[in-house]
Amino acid sequence: MTRYHPLLVALHWLLAIMIVLALVMGHFVLAELPNSDPEKLFSLKMHMGTGIAILVLMLIRLVVRLRKERPEPANIGNSTLNRLGSLTHLLLYLVVFITAISGIGISFLAGLPDIVFFGSGAPLPVNFDDLLPRFVHGLVTKLLALLILMHVGAFIYHQFVRKDGLLSRMWFGGK
Repeated sequence: MTRYHPLLVALHWLLAIMIVLALVMGHFVLAELPNSDPEKLFSLKMHMGTGIAILVLMLIRLVVRLRKERPEPANIGNSTLNRLGSLTHLLLYLVVFITAISGIGISFLAGLPDIVFFGSGAPLPVNFDDLLPRFVHGLVTKLLALLILMHVGAFIYHQFVRKDGLLSRMWFGGK
């Protein structure tokens, strides 16, 4: 087998887009809007909804990955780089889950489900900075961005330096 299951491929690319959009939204929109701005509620609703969808799709992806046959791990002839690649993939999963869980923690501690989704009319807290999950969320999103950059860097290395066709494993096509 040389390719991943088509559902894993579809989930990979869909999640890649969603995760990057959530990171951009969190860093460039939510972080810049004061909690007193009425636009913040809409932005929070979109960010939280995307985060929940990411969590659900990641759980589905994990189950499919554990149950479906997949190609052997990439071997580029360097055991250290091979381990780094495997570790990076594991960390990507772990950090996405921690990001989603810490986001849920912020949400519940700040009472956001009632405010954002059910329109309780209560104001947003002045900020979320005193919440421990907010600290964790901020830290792991930076780690996630770094891991994504490493992942893209590895893609560029494989595609344009090694020219080994590794990308075809995570694309649609025959087995």
